[in-house]
Amino acid sequence: MRKPKGNSVRIVRLSTSNDEAIRLLQEYYEAVCVVQRDTPEAIQGIIDDPFSAVWLAYLEEKAVGCVVLRKLASIPFAGECKRLYVQPAARGNGIANNLLEVQEDFARTKGLRWIYLDSYDDLKAAIALYLQRGYVSCARYNDNPQATVFLRKYIGSRS
Repeated sequence: MRKPKGNSVRIVRLSTSNDEAIRLLQEYYEAVCVVQRDTPEAIQGIIDDPFSAVWLAYLEEKAVGCVVLRKLASIPFAGECKRLYVQPAARGNGIANNLLEVQEDFARTKGLRWIYLDSYDDLKAAIALYLQRGYVSCARYNDNPQATVFLRKYIGSRS
């Protein structure tokens, strides 16, 4: 599926959970051995929350990636980036970067100033992408037993 950059990538914010989202999230859980998994009902709850969202990335009309933004109740004006995933065959097309860009723009429109995320040391490519996009190390902000890396980014507002 890898083609030259510049092919048509489409990012869609979900208004309801669907089979493509569930399939991609399951692939993500398996790929990174996630223990605490979201139920389909929890995903729909995120979609229904006006400060949270789920996006799918399409390449040539096939859903190949996803990302979730969840408003953090514990930190004012903050959201959490979750479940960033792009299928291996679709990597190299800038999809993860596009998903993060859409997520940050949406968060700004909701008045969020910070995006937090957790990861673990083995996900070196993902961590490199986050650092490249301006995320910096921060203190542990959650109780995720698998997380070893904690990052945040000030997104402020684009006036």
